[in-house]
Amino acid sequence: MLEEKKPSLLKNVVTVLISIAIAGVFLWVALRGLDFDKIKLSLRKANYLWVLFAAVFGVSAYIFRAVRWNLLLEPMGYKISNSNSLWSLSFGYLMNLTIPRSGEVARSTALYGVEKVPVDKSFGTIILERVVDLVCMGIFALLALVFKYDALIAFYKSATQQKKQTQPQSDSNTIYIILGCIVLVLILFFIFRKSLQKLSIYNKMINFGKGIFEGLKSILNLRQKGKFIILTAGIWICYFFASYLVCFALPETSNFTPADGCFILVVGTLGMIIPASGGIGAFNLAMKFGFTALFISMGKDAVEGGELGLAYSFITLPLQIIIMLVMGLISIPMLAKNRKI
Repeated sequence: MLEEKKPSLLKNVVTVLISIAIAGVFLWVALRGLDFDKIKLSLRKANYLWVLFAAVFGVSAYIFRAVRWNLLLEPMGYKISNSNSLWSLSFGYLMNLTIPRSGEVARSTALYGVEKVPVDKSFGTIILERVVDLVCMGIFALLALVFKYDALIAFYKSATQQKKQTQPQSDSNTIYIILGCIVLVLILFFIFRKSLQKLSIYNKMINFGKGIFEGLKSILNLRQKGKFIILTAGIWICYFFASYLVCFALPETSNFTPADGCFILVVGTLGMIIPASGGIGAFNLAMKFGFTALFISMGKDAVEGGELGLAYSFITLPLQIIIMLVMGLISIPMLAKNRKI
């Protein structure tokens, strides 16, 4: 058992180090060339009462998401408590702070401990959630495209120019290499399929895949479709206000419109997709680009926009991390208390 754990531990350590390195690189790029004294001045002048209001919406999104998860599990015959759903979800977000993208598995495992819902089936519903979130993200992106077209074009140009400066070499061959590897794996799979069927691990993988597929199908059998739509809308409305209200904390951005808030939400979500530890660095850089683009579209100074974008990120990102830590740390004793043997 000890020999099995060592490679797993090494893999986790390497993953964490890589995510920290990614965060460090993005943070260095974000801070490069800007006046950090001006950023600190903006943080000192901020009205943090607005940040508190934003935190309320941030926590509310957790609650709505937990209740919505129950709706996806219900068609498969699992009726779980909202509290166990909330604490399992919170534990998953906490794990994302350590190893990026590990939260989905941790969330399913935690739920199994308290409700005995098979990991494969709950994991399938989490994948389904990501698909629904992608659709919602697309709606906000469409709204941003309609109302902040100039800012989106400026954001794209700024991000493209930064990429050319930091990555001068072309990576066009990478796509072909990845596609080639996928094709090779598929060919080998079909060649050795009969031999694989004799292995227990193959059967376990097939059963796990079937469980995930059953979780994905749960949306087709939803009994409360209206409630699911309302909760999904509630989650993203909370995300919107959690990001938009922080703008009022900074005097220079207190006149931002809801359309500006929509644009910031889209850019911030794109920044959080990158597998950096806790979104650090990637989110900061996304906000630098985003606010720079907004200021350019408004005819204001682009450098000032970048500085305010970083000031905004140094408020919003710690707020998100604090919520994850508080909710996640509370979840540990709550899950342990409700654990079923």
